[in-house]
Amino acid sequence: MEREKPLISVVVPVYNVAPYLERCLTSIQMQSWPNLEIIVVDDASTDGGGGICDSYAARDERIEVVHFFANQGLAAARNEGVCRAKGEFLTFVDSDDYVEPELLESLWRSLTESGAEISICGVDGFPEGHIKGGILSQEEIIHCMARRSPFLWNAWGKLFPTELVKRHPFDRRLLCVEDLAFFYQILEHTQRAGYVPEKLYHYVYREKSLINSPVDEKSCTVLYVLDHICPDACVRFPTSAVAFEQIALDAGVRLAMRVVEEGMGKQELRSYLKRFCDHTRRHFSWKALRLCPCKRGVVAQAALCVSWRAFLGIAILYRLFKTGKKKYVSAI
Repeated sequence: MEREKPLISVVVPVYNVAPYLERCLTSIQMQSWPNLEIIVVDDASTDGGGGICDSYAARDERIEVVHFFANQGLAAARNEGVCRAKGEFLTFVDSDDYVEPELLESLWRSLTESGAEISICGVDGFPEGHIKGGILSQEEIIHCMARRSPFLWNAWGKLFPTELVKRHPFDRRLLCVEDLAFFYQILEHTQRAGYVPEKLYHYVYREKSLINSPVDEKSCTVLYVLDHICPDACVRFPTSAVAFEQIALDAGVRLAMRVVEEGMGKQELRSYLKRFCDHTRRHFSWKALRLCPCKRGVVAQAALCVSWRAFLGIAILYRLFKTGKKKYVSAI
C-alpha cells in the first residue's frame, strides 16, 4: 500500500537560521509518510547553515540542496524549490520551525478523503478557535484568515497540489507578506479545504524575525498588497470582501503601533502614522470594524481612521498603562 502513496515534495527555504535548522530538518526526516522528497534552498546563508544542509543531504538521499550565491529573498527561494519539485503534492516548512511526524500523512488524508483542493493543519502558537476538523468552504477559509484563528494565510502548515502552486508562484517583487499574495491567488481555485485541528506544525517566534524588525519600506509592502486585494475581493469574493477589509485595518494598526513603540524621531513618526491613517481610511467600514476580535483593536482601528493624532494619543496612554514608562510623552 505504501508504494501507492504519491510523492510529496517538502520545500524548505533557508537563510541564517543555523541554531534552528537541525531540529527542522530532522523533524521532516522523521515523517511517517514513506514517499517524500525534501528540497532545501540555501539563500546564501552566512552563518554556516549551508554546510548543515549539505551534511544532511550526504546522509539522506531524499534531500536535495540548492545553494544561491547571492541572497535573493524568501519568494525566490521557495520558487526555486517549487520548480524542482517532482511530487504530486507539495508543502512548505520554514527552516526555523519544525513539524510533527504525522504532518504529511494527516494533511494528505484530509485532502483526499474530503475531496478538497488543499488541506490545512493546526499550528502551535496560534489560537485554537472554535472550528472542528472537517471540510471548510471558501468563505470559512477567508473567515479564519481574517480572525487569525485557527490559521492564517501562511504558506506553511498546508498541503497543495504541486501543479496549482507552479501556476501561481510567489511574487519576487514582494519583500514582505509574500504568503498573503500567494494564498490569495490559491483561494481563487479553492472551493473547499480539508482542516485537521491537531497542531502538527510548530511555529517558532523569533525576536529577530522579519515581523519583529524595525518598520521600513519592506514592512510597508503589506499596504500595497492589501490595496490590491481589497478591491479585487469585492469582485471575486464579494461575500468575504469585508473580511479582507478587516485584515487591512489590522495591518495598518499593527504597523502604527510598531512605529510608536520604536521611539523614532517626531518627523519620521508622523510621516508613517499619516501614511497608515490614509491606508485605514481607504479600507474602513463599520462592518469590517465589527469583525475585529477584541475591543482594544476596535478602539485602535477607529482612532487611526479618525486621525493619526488620535491614534498616537491612545497608543501612548496604552504604553504608559502597560509599562509605566513616560518616554513616549515627548512624541505628542
